[in-house]
Amino acid sequence: MNEYNTDETVIDVEHLYKSFGDNRVLNDINFSLRKGENLVVLGKSGAGKSVLIRCIVRLNWPDSGIIKVFGINILEVVEYELNKIRRKIGYLFQGGALYDSMTLKENLLFPLKRGMKNYPESEYDNLVDEVLESVGLLDVKDKVPSELSGGMKKRAGLARTLVLKPEIILYDEPTSGLDPFTSEDISELIVSIKEKFNNSSIIVTHDMKCAKKTADRILVMEHGKFISEGNYNDLKSTKWMI
Repeated sequence: MNEYNTDETVIDVEHLYKSFGDNRVLNDINFSLRKGENLVVLGKSGAGKSVLIRCIVRLNWPDSGIIKVFGINILEVVEYELNKIRRKIGYLFQGGALYDSMTLKENLLFPLKRGMKNYPESEYDNLVDEVLESVGLLDVKDKVPSELSGGMKKRAGLARTLVLKPEIILYDEPTSGLDPFTSEDISELIVSIKEKFNNSSIIVTHDMKCAKKTADRILVMEHGKFISEGNYNDLKSTKWMI
């Protein structure tokens, strides 16, 4: 893994709480994401991992706390300012969130034309091809999602995320539902994406092999709290990594 900037942070979360009814999902969450870092949030299903990254882009509204992205508290900004920040963040949903009626190329062109209106239109196709090549899907760009395998859909979702050149990527269970070989491919792709594009990333997962492969640092979450922190070697002998 490449070295990351241990001094500069791109996300800072302080005293974050979130409940759904009587169920407290996030309980005093505090952490920072460093520039150029792959940070893994590791935990079982229901631990609160996905809710955490949904709060970071304000898809879920927390009960209290501070979420600073590039130094701006996103809980205090109006929708227009929030959308400007969101353009710098890529979000890879578990299901890929592709448009079924569009080809893979059209799926990438759609956010590109909406989110990068100042980009020369003559360069759109070149950018799409470049991104698809980086995830190994250039030869299937004219296929629709139903013609793609599960692993290819994950790659396609990542390509659509990358096409807007985000500074931060949030991965929601990137290897969920995949066979071991495809999971390994996706984990390797996450590492290569950081090395190529120098993104900062939060990867939420319950997959130990994905965590080992992708993480610069791991935060272990249980019942809405972080209970341990370190790299894989630091944590591998604890009960959470067995």
